[in-house]
This record gives sequence, C-alpha cells and structure tokens, in this order.
Amino acid sequence: MGSERDDRPTDPVTEADLHAWLDGELPEERLEAVERHLAANPELAARFERYRTQRTMLGTAFGPLIDRPVPERLAPPFAGRPADLPDGAGQGTGQGMGRGMGRGMGQGTVQGIGRPPARRPAVWGAALAASLLLFVAGGASGWLLRDRMGARDAVAAASFVADAVSAHRVFAVEVRHPVEIGGDQESHLVSWLSKRLGKQLRCPPLGKRGYELVGGRLLADADGPAAQLMYQDAAGRRITLYIRPSPNAPGMAFRYTQDGGLLAAYWRDNGLALAVTGDLDRATLSGIAEEVYGALNS
Repeated sequence: MGSERDDRPTDPVTEADLHAWLDGELPEERLEAVERHLAANPELAARFERYRTQRTMLGTAFGPLIDRPVPERLAPPFAGRPADLPDGAGQGTGQGMGRGMGRGMGQGTVQGIGRPPARRPAVWGAALAASLLLFVAGGASGWLLRDRMGARDAVAAASFVADAVSAHRVFAVEVRHPVEIGGDQESHLVSWLSKRLGKQLRCPPLGKRGYELVGGRLLADADGPAAQLMYQDAAGRRITLYIRPSPNAPGMAFRYTQDGGLLAAYWRDNGLALAVTGDLDRATLSGIAEEVYGALNS
C-alpha cells in the first residue's frame, strides 16, 4: 500500500499554498511539494521573495501601531456594544439567546455582553487587523501615522524600498551578469535608462567613497520601469542605486530600513524615488546616499 501511495500524483501547488508557506502556516506534509514548485519556478520564487520583503518593510512601518488603542469612532460593529443589543440579551447565563447559544455566552458577562466562543477572539482580531490594513491602504493619516507622511504614502514607500532591496539581493551576487550594460558604456547606459524612465538620469560618481560604477540594468516593478545602477569597491563589496519615476509624489527626506543584513536609505526628489542598498553600517550608507543626492542636484 505504501508504494501505491508514493506513486500517486502530488496535488498541484495553489496560490493559497504559497501564501500559507509565506505565512508559516503551511501543513508540514505540503512543505516539500511547495519548495519543489518554487525551485522549479524561479520567477514565482522571486515574486514571493518580494512579498516577504514587503511584509518586513510594512511591519517596520506599522508595527508600533499594533499596541495603540483603537479610537471609539473605529470600533467595529461586531464588538457588540451594549447599546446595540436587544433588551435582556446576554444577561445571566444567556437564556434569552436560546439553548444553542447558552454555552457560548456563558457566565461572567460585562454589561450584558457574553463571552464569545473560544475561536471568536481570533476571528475578531483578524477582522479588525484587516479593517485597519484597508484603512491604511486607503490613505488614512493622523491617528495611524503621526508624522507628515500619510498612510498611503507610507505603504507606497515601503513597497518601493522592498522592490529596491529585492533587486539588490538578486543581482548583487551575480558574477558573470550583474548588469546589462557595463560602466565602460556609461553614456549609452544613461541615455537608454533616461529614455525608458522618461526622466533625465545620471550615474553619480562615488569614487570619493571608494566605489566605482559596474554598470546598470532596466527593471520593472508594479508601477512600471525602474533602473538599477551597481557600484563596487576594491574589496568586491557592492551597493546598488534603485531609481523609479515618482512624478506626482512630494519630496521626502532620507529614511532608512533594515532587512536582514541589508540596509537601505531611500528618499524622493525631483520627480524620482531613489534607494541606495548595501550590506553597510548606517553611517557609511548615509554618507553614500548624501553623495548621490549631491551629485544628482549639482
């Protein structure tokens, strides 16, 4: 019987399987099939690596908000406010709710609100988290973000820097093909990328910081074309400058985010979103980002 079971075709890997794998909720018996599927589909694996990076960035941006109290005006309708309950509902042992609800409502009520079934708090918590995420993605500001950056802007910035970090992670380790056009063709590289992005670009010289241009490549993300310029120092350490048009967004000062061993500095200026990424300490990366900013604004 064991050999017959081994010969059966494996169930196809679904999008739900992949997201469960990403969330660490995939059943153990499906793990091998999903990992084989990702290994056989590098583009799919790269997409889910971007999702993982984006989730890390969003966690960095919004993690501190989790412990803040929810304002009264945002209290969900499923919270069961006393004013919303019919007269007599939930009192005592919940007899007014019928025999089927008695055990679920139980004893120990607060202002007539019975205790929910064991799994309901998790469901309510998930619903509240989803509501808040939609609230954030819809462009809310103020309570959710108390600085000058609105929530929609924060999500867009987190997505942008996640793309920059993912692109660095993919191409910085390449030995034979790290770039499409080498630094020895800088004029052609700049002309080509400027045309594709619709913005006049330049390759900032970073020799003062010990880095020389390796070259660059054209990339694509959810918002369209993007450019990646790669630099390398004498020890072979690489940093990348990721550039994407951002014509309708206001300027933004330097911000920093950490993803594993990689640190990224990102900002917006003159209709462009830019990110410098490398395996560097903050002081070194900050100096490089300032050098890039100065070169692009000289």
